[in-house]
Amino acid sequence: QGQLVESGGGLVQPGGSLRLSCAASGFTFSFSHFVMKWYRQTPGKERERVAHITRFGARTNYADSVKGRFTISRDNSANTVYLQMNSLKPEDTAVYYCNADAEDLYGMGHSYWGPGTQVTVSL
Repeated sequence: QGQLVESGGGLVQPGGSLRLSCAASGFTFSFSHFVMKWYRQTPGKERERVAHITRFGARTNYADSVKGRFTISRDNSANTVYLQMNSLKPEDTAVYYCNADAEDLYGMGHSYWGPGTQVTVSL
C-alpha cells in the first residue's frame, strides 16, 4: 500500500507565500497514472477541493476562491505534486490534503489521501 506525504505547511502572514509538496511512494500505480488534487478543510466545514491537475499536467482547475493566487503543478519523475500559494489570506487557513485518484485495468477507482499539513495565515 502506497502513501502520500504532504509538507511545506506552516504559519505565514497575510500576503505571503507558501509552497506545499506531496510526495508519493510505494504505489503499484506509476505516479503518472494518478490525477492529483489538493483539498483543504477547516473545523466544522466540508472538505473543499482547491486544485486539480491531470496525469501529465496538461490541464488544471481551481476553486474560484484561489484562482489567480494558487498554482498546482507536478513532477512525475519525482513522484511529487506541488501547490504554490501566493497572496495568502486569513481565510486560506486550513489543513491541506493531497489526493491521488486512479483507475485500474478493470475500471475500478482507487483513491488515496495524505495525512494533511496545516497552513495558518495570520499576523
